[in-house]
Amino acid sequence: MENNNNNNDIDAPLLTSKNVSNNNNTHFHSGIPDIPPINGAKEFFTQFGIESKKLWYLAGPAIFTSVCRYSLGAVTQTFAGHVGTLDLAAFSVENSVIAGFSLGIMLGMGSALETLCGQAFGAGQVDMLGIYMQRSWVILLVTALIMMNLYIFATPMLLLIGQTEEIAHAAGKLALWMIPQLFAYALNYPIAKFLQAQSKIMVMAFIAATALVLHTIFSWLFMLKLGYGLAGGAVVLNLSWWFIVVSQLIYIFSGTCGRAWSGFSWGAFSNLWSFVKLSFASAIMMW
Repeated sequence: MENNNNNNDIDAPLLTSKNVSNNNNTHFHSGIPDIPPINGAKEFFTQFGIESKKLWYLAGPAIFTSVCRYSLGAVTQTFAGHVGTLDLAAFSVENSVIAGFSLGIMLGMGSALETLCGQAFGAGQVDMLGIYMQRSWVILLVTALIMMNLYIFATPMLLLIGQTEEIAHAAGKLALWMIPQLFAYALNYPIAKFLQAQSKIMVMAFIAATALVLHTIFSWLFMLKLGYGLAGGAVVLNLSWWFIVVSQLIYIFSGTCGRAWSGFSWGAFSNLWSFVKLSFASAIMMW
C-alpha cells in the first residue's frame, strides 16, 4: 500500500486546475484528433498554413521584441563610433563583457519563471502569476545587488584580464554609469515571462518598438548634436531600459491582466529557497 501511495504522489501534477474535478469522469478524450486527418498534399499545405499562422501570431511579435531590445545597445555603440575610437572601444568592452555577462545571468534566472507561469496559467491558477513574478523580482534584485560589484570594480578586473589601461579605465567609468541598467534587467525579465504566459505579446512589441525609436532619436541628440558623448549615451540607454520596465508595469497595474495581478503580496517572500535553486539552475543552463 505504501508503494502505491508513493507512485500516486509521483504521478500527481505540480499544479491542479481549479476548474477540474477529481472524479472518474474527468479524463482526456483520446479519440478526438487535434486536426482532421491529412489525406493529401493539398490538405497538408492547408493545415501547414493554419498552424504557421498560429505559431507566428506569437513568435513574430516575440522575435520583434527581442530584436528591438538588443538593438538598443547596438544603436548606442554605433553612435559611440562617431564620438571617438576610445569611446567605441570602451562601450564595446562594457557592453559585451560587463553588461553581456549580467544580461546572461538575469535572462537565465528569469527563465525559471517561464516554466512556473506556464504551469500556473495552464492549471487555471492565474492568480499565482503575479506571486511568481514578485518572487522572481526579489531574487533578481538581490542578485543585481551582488553583481553590482562587477560594475564597481570593472576597471581592476579588466586590467587583470589583460585589457589596456586606457580602455580599462574608460570602460570602468562607463560601467559605473550603467548600474541603473542592471536593475532594469532584474525587473524586466520576470515581467516579460509574466506577460508571455498570458500571450500578451503585442503590447511588449509595441513598447519595445517605441523605446527603440525614442532611443535612436535621443542618442543622436545627446551624443552627437549636443556633444555629451558617451556620458549622454549612457544616460539615454539607462532611460530606454527603464522606459520599457515602467511602461510594462503601467500596463500591468492598470488592470489589463485581470486575476494575474491582484497587487503586491507577502507571498512573494515564501518558499524563496526553492525558487532560488530553480533560478540558478535555469541560469546555468542558459549560460
